[in-house]
Amino acid sequence: MTQSATRPAEQSGTFSIGGDLPVHRLGYGVMQLPGPGVWGPPRDHDEAIRVLRRTVELGINLIDTADSYGPFVADHLIREALDPYPEGLVVATKVGFTRQGPRRWVPCGRPPYLRQQVELNLRHLGLERLDLLQLHRIDRLVPLEDQIGELADLRHEGKIRHIGLSEVPVEHIEAARRIAPIVSVQNLYNLANRAAEDVLAYCAGEGIAFIPWFPLATGELAGPGSPVARIAADEGVTPSQLALAWLLHRSPVILPIPGTSSVAHLEENTAAAAVSLSDDEMRALTDATA
Repeated sequence: MTQSATRPAEQSGTFSIGGDLPVHRLGYGVMQLPGPGVWGPPRDHDEAIRVLRRTVELGINLIDTADSYGPFVADHLIREALDPYPEGLVVATKVGFTRQGPRRWVPCGRPPYLRQQVELNLRHLGLERLDLLQLHRIDRLVPLEDQIGELADLRHEGKIRHIGLSEVPVEHIEAARRIAPIVSVQNLYNLANRAAEDVLAYCAGEGIAFIPWFPLATGELAGPGSPVARIAADEGVTPSQLALAWLLHRSPVILPIPGTSSVAHLEENTAAAAVSLSDDEMRALTDATA
């Protein structure tokens, strides 16, 4: 295993979101920066700022956030830490949830609400356009045409560059694409949970970015004597680094966004970009949960 001393994220390769937003494939998700239950200010404000600034130093140029993280706490931290934003940095955000307290999330896809949240994202992040705006959840009480249609209108107005979806099956992606171009899908997917395998295959076939959330899960797979533990020991890496390396090797459209509120953990995660896995190791890891 080799590792760049300064910008290890660059070793994860690149992917061009929507064909015109090139990013290093290993990104960073900010969900862990707000307080407990993704609610309120961070436990350590100064460390949160250090984490965000360190992401850029490590070569990460894809940061994933959402208006509901805090709410807006994560956006404020991003702007405080990084504005004026470095050239080439993509801040991807999401709308479509309301928050009523810690760990409470209620989908809301009413067009006026989505428009309001896009405007607030622009204001809180200090941006004139959102490069990637993802619908956090499809609201089953609102016609999909109204939800995606409103985002498409905002795109035509120049407030959104690209539209993505989150936690959707293939049929919803196809339905949304009949309304507007969809460039990314953010679903639960990791070494221990591959229920979204069909969505990944669809995205790979269509050139759509697949952004797995909760990418570090290994669970019982990392137990003593397991393939994860054995290969991690052979490679001299942690099970979490191995889980990220597996995602990066799994498909060129995968853009993992591991989150943390610690600089040390951020640096450990980013080192996964330099982990090389043989075909036999990939097969052993993949078969572990087949």
